[in-house]
Amino acid sequence: MSAHAPSREVRRRRLLGLAARYATLLLMLAVVLGPIVWQFLTSLRGRTENVYDGVLPSRPTLENYLRVAESFPLLQYVGNTLTVALLAITSNMLFAAMGGYALSRAGWKGRRTVFTLLVATLMFPFESVMISMFLTVREMGLVDTLIGVWLPGAVSVLNIMVMRAAFLAVPREIEEAAVLDGANEWTRFTRVFLPAAKGALAVVCITSFMGAWDDFLWPLLVLTDSEHYTLQLGLKTLAGATTTSDQRIIAAGAMAAFVPMMLLFFALQRFFFKGVGEGAVKT
Repeated sequence: MSAHAPSREVRRRRLLGLAARYATLLLMLAVVLGPIVWQFLTSLRGRTENVYDGVLPSRPTLENYLRVAESFPLLQYVGNTLTVALLAITSNMLFAAMGGYALSRAGWKGRRTVFTLLVATLMFPFESVMISMFLTVREMGLVDTLIGVWLPGAVSVLNIMVMRAAFLAVPREIEEAAVLDGANEWTRFTRVFLPAAKGALAVVCITSFMGAWDDFLWPLLVLTDSEHYTLQLGLKTLAGATTTSDQRIIAAGAMAAFVPMMLLFFALQRFFFKGVGEGAVKT
């Protein structure tokens, strides 16, 4: 009995620990997914059905999605947002990779100072530089254009840090072997370092897309013509007095904005988690 008592106690503690971990995960899952599920179920309710009448819709329908498309030019706004998002993805992947590579390589003075200054810029919230950015964009004649929406987010300091960490994680022996084979700087960058940092590039791709797709405040400042609106500004009209305040339509619009991000994440999730691991190796 005395020989089995400690093992039972250990098993009991392990079961309690396991149950506590699952309970915590379920709670986090409910907090994160709860609002999304509620929005989805609300978007399936009919016009005459009370939004707060039970959890599940009595007669699920896609009518609200059609009403969203009829309430404002959904495809045009999606096209505008995709244009900004694709520009943001391209520029961030290009400039963050080049900047991260330069900051990760030794051989030039001042790289630590440059990196410190870049990190220091993260201390300033967007609202503190918003006015100066708007004045700059206005002086460039880019107000009320999609280029004006994209330009301030052309490259993110966080993305540069992600790529720098990924390049620092590449073993030095691989670079030295490439040098012995006669590879120049550009060849090493494109043939050795970029393929080794696919995961980090996926992280940059997803975060750039999410930043451009979800952005509301900056497009609200820059865009005035409704024909240039992004999807988030278009959704604002659903919640405002200009169209309707029907929660079912608002929920359908929110789900229409959420689905592309979800699809992109699931498509790149394997590289995304690999990139997060690469970034955790060296910072």
